[in-house]
Amino acid sequence: MVKVRLEDVTKKFGEVVAVDRMSLSTNEGEFFTLLGPSGCGKTTALRMIAGFYKPDQGRICFDNEIVNDVPPFKRNTGMVFQTYALWPHMNVFENVAYGLALRKVPRDETRERVAEALRLVGLEGFEKRLPSELSGGQQQRVALARALVIEPKVLLLDEPLSNLDAKLRVQTRVEITRLQKELGITTVYVTHDQEEALCISDRIAVIDKGKVQQVGPPTEIYEKPQTRFVADFIGVANFLRGKIVGLGAEGRAIVETEGGTRVEAVLDSDVSVGASVLLSFRPEAVQIEEEGKATGSKNLIEGKVRLASYLGDTVRYEVEAQDGVFRVDVHNPFGKKLLAEGEAIRLSFEPASCRVLPT
Repeated sequence: MVKVRLEDVTKKFGEVVAVDRMSLSTNEGEFFTLLGPSGCGKTTALRMIAGFYKPDQGRICFDNEIVNDVPPFKRNTGMVFQTYALWPHMNVFENVAYGLALRKVPRDETRERVAEALRLVGLEGFEKRLPSELSGGQQQRVALARALVIEPKVLLLDEPLSNLDAKLRVQTRVEITRLQKELGITTVYVTHDQEEALCISDRIAVIDKGKVQQVGPPTEIYEKPQTRFVADFIGVANFLRGKIVGLGAEGRAIVETEGGTRVEAVLDSDVSVGASVLLSFRPEAVQIEEEGKATGSKNLIEGKVRLASYLGDTVRYEVEAQDGVFRVDVHNPFGKKLLAEGEAIRLSFEPASCRVLPT
C-alpha cells in the first residue's frame, strides 16, 4: 500500500488549464474519489497519476518517490477505463493475463493469478468467452480483474460504472467497495455522480475548473460544505443571501436576509458583523409546520407551495417565499395528502442545519 500525493500540480492543453495547482494526498489503503462535473480536470489528474500525462508544474509522489518521469508501466498501477478497453480478439483469460504477459510472468503462475482475479470479480468459468459475448457489467468486471491481476500498488478507476444501467451500477459499486476493502489497495476513483461518491468513498476531493474546492469524508462534504459550489454540486441545497447583523450563542451568526427575515446559522469561518454572506441548508432539514403547532425553531420562513413532485419515498415541494424559491423534502409520505399548489405554509429549520458561506 502506498500514499499518492499531488503537490501544486498544473497541466495545460494549449491555452486550456485542465488542472490548476492541484494539491491533495491519499492515505494508505484509502478509497479516495475525485468528484466534479464533466471537464473539471479529474480525469486529467488521474491520467497524470497513471503516467499517461506529465504535469507541466508540480510533483506527483508515491510515498516519498517522485514519479513525474517514471513511465506508466514502471509505476505499478492498475487502471480501469470508462470504455473498459478490452481487446476484442482476445478471450477473457487472454485479456486478464495481458499485463502478466508483458511482465513475462511464468505460465503456471499466470494461470493461478488469472483464476484468482476472476474469482474475486465473480467470473469463474468465463475464461474462453470473447468480450462481444459478455454483458456490459461482465466486461466491466473483466477490466477490473485485468487491473487487479498485476497486484498493483495503486488502483485507478475512471468512471468505470458510467456505461451501466442504474440498477447494475448500484450493485457493481457495492462489489468494487467490497473488493477494495478486502484487498486494501490504495484506490483513486473518478466520477461525476455525487451519490456514487458519497456511497463508496473514504474521502472525496470536490473539483471545479481544475481546482480542489474541498477534501473530506462524505459526511463532512455533504453536511459542512465550504463553498457554494460544493453545497450546490453535492446533493441539493437552498440558498439565502443576507448580512450578518450579530452573533448568537455557540458562535452562531444572526443574519438578516435580503427579504428582511432574520435567521441563525453556523459560522465556521472568520466573518465579521456587517459582512455579506450566503446561507446554505438542505431540503431534508426543513420542516413544514402544522397549523396550530410550533416547532420552537428560530428560523421561520412563510411562503406558498409552487410545485409538489411525488417521488415515491419522498415528496419534494418548491415553496415560493419573499427570499426566493426553496425546496423542501418530506420523507415517507405514504397515505398523506399532498399540499395543494398555492397553499400558504410556514417552513422552519434549525440553526445547526444552516451554514454561513463566504460570498
